[in-house]
Amino acid sequence: MTELNGRTFNILTIKNPTLALLFSFISGCSLVFAFAPFSFWPITFAAIVFWLAQLSNKSSKQAFKQGLSFGFGYFAAGISWVHVSIEKFGGMPLIASLLLMLLLCAYLALYPALAAWLSAKLSKDKQVNLYYLPFVWLFSEYLRSVMLTGFPWLSLGYSQIDSPFSSLAPVVGEVGITFFIILFCVAIAQIINQHHQRMNSAIIVVTMMLITSISLLNFVEKTGKTTNVALVQGNIKQELRWDKKAEENIIHSYIESSKPLYKNNDLVIWPEAAIPRIEPLAQDYLTEINIQVAEQQSSLITGLINYDIDSRIFFNRLVVLGKKQQDNLNGTYYYGNSNHYNKHHLLPIGEFVPFADFLRPIAPFFNLPMSSFSRGDYVQPNLVANGINLAPLICFEIAFPQQLAANIRSHTDMILTVSNDAWFGASHGPDQHLEIARMRALEFGKPMLRATNNGLTAVIDHKGKIIAEIPQFTESVLQTTVELVNGDTPYSIWGRYFDKFLMLLFIMYLMREKLIR
Repeated sequence: MTELNGRTFNILTIKNPTLALLFSFISGCSLVFAFAPFSFWPITFAAIVFWLAQLSNKSSKQAFKQGLSFGFGYFAAGISWVHVSIEKFGGMPLIASLLLMLLLCAYLALYPALAAWLSAKLSKDKQVNLYYLPFVWLFSEYLRSVMLTGFPWLSLGYSQIDSPFSSLAPVVGEVGITFFIILFCVAIAQIINQHHQRMNSAIIVVTMMLITSISLLNFVEKTGKTTNVALVQGNIKQELRWDKKAEENIIHSYIESSKPLYKNNDLVIWPEAAIPRIEPLAQDYLTEINIQVAEQQSSLITGLINYDIDSRIFFNRLVVLGKKQQDNLNGTYYYGNSNHYNKHHLLPIGEFVPFADFLRPIAPFFNLPMSSFSRGDYVQPNLVANGINLAPLICFEIAFPQQLAANIRSHTDMILTVSNDAWFGASHGPDQHLEIARMRALEFGKPMLRATNNGLTAVIDHKGKIIAEIPQFTESVLQTTVELVNGDTPYSIWGRYFDKFLMLLFIMYLMREKLIR
C-alpha cells in the first residue's frame, strides 16, 4: 500500500481504465494454466485476486466491462480448442472458425460480466461489493449451465481437482468449490486492501479448517470386491468414422481386438458410437458378439446409433451385450430390450441443430454427420452388465452433475462415460474433459470408467485419482482391476442443492437490507 495526497491505493490496482481492462483480460487468460493439461492450480487464486483488485469499488457499468474483459480472456484461452472441430471437420475456413469460436467466447464472457455487474448493482452505494461476488457468481454460473441447453465447461472448481480444495467435492461439489474459491480470493484481496482484517482473516482460517477437517473423513468404504475391466481405444480417425467403405474394417477391428479380453475380464467397454452402423442394420454383428461374450462369462458395453423404425428418430445409445447378471447362462441382448441408455443432453450443432432449416444450408459445419438426434429420458435405469450396475453418461453429459445425481442409485457400482474426442485433435479439450470426469467420480464417491475413441481413455477411482489411462492417438486396450465401494457422499444426497441454498440466503439478506433502508 502507498499513500498519495491522503488517499490509499492498492498496489495491485491499475488506475488507467484501459490498462485495467487489459490486465483483467490477461488475468482471465492465465486461468487456462490452472486447468488440465497444465494443472497449476495456485494460479487460480493469483488470477482472481488480481482481477478483484481491478473490480473493487467500480460502478456497475465499469464492473460489467471488467467482468467482460476478464471473462473473454478466461474463455478465449480456455476453450480455444473449439475452433479445431469447426475448421478441421466442419468444413469452414480458419478465419471463419476463429470468428465463431470468439463469438462463443464473447457470449460466455457475459456471465462473469453479469456477476460483476450484479455485485455493484445490488450494493447500497452502487459500487462493487466484493462480498456479494461469491453469491452472484453462483447465480451467473447456474444460468451458464442452463441457457441454450447449457455450457458449464471450465468452471473454476475443476481447476482444484488436485488441490486441498478438492476435499470439499464430496460435500458441496465442484460448484461449492467455486464458491469457496471466490470467497477465499475476496478475503485475500480485502486483506491486501487492509479492509476488515479480522473478518477476512476469519474467512481464510475457517475455510482452511473446513478443508482440513473434511479431508480426514471417509464417506464411502471399500467393499473388498473387485471387478476386472478392459477398455478398448480404437483410435479411428474422425474422417473415417462414417465412411461406408471403412465401416466393415472398423467393426472387425473392435471385434478382433476384444476377443482375447472376454476370458479374463468381467466387463469390456467400447467407446461412443464404436459401431458405425445403426442398430437395426448391425444385428448380425451384435448377435455374434453377444454370443461370444456370454460364452466367456463376460459382458460388453458399446456405443452405437439407434434408429427407431416406428418413430423414425435417432438416438445416441449404449447397449449391453453378453451377460446381464452373473447367473445368466446366455447373452441377453436382443433388439429393443430395455438394458440400454439413450443420451439425454445433446450437444448443440454436433448432435442437434437449432434453427436447422435456416442454418444447415449456410455451411457444412451445420450439417455434420449424425447431427439430428432425439433426446433420451432425463432419468433412465442403470445399465446392468455381468451383475455390475453402471450409471451411464455419453460425452458432454459428464459436465452436468445434476443429471448424474438424478440417475445414481443406492445399488450403483460405477459411473460409465464414453466419448469421442477426436473432434478436438491435439488440443487441451480432451484433457479438460478427463478433468471433469475426475471431479464427478470424487463428488459421488464412485469409480468411473471412461472409454474414448482416441483418448484419453482412463479408469478413475472413487477419490478422483486416475488408476490407469491410455495416451491419446494410440490404438490400445486398458486392462485393470477396479475396487468397488459402498456408501453415499453428502453431495450425492443433498450437496447439489448447496448453490440454491446459498442463493436463497443471499436473496433473504438483500430483502432484509431493503426493508432496513
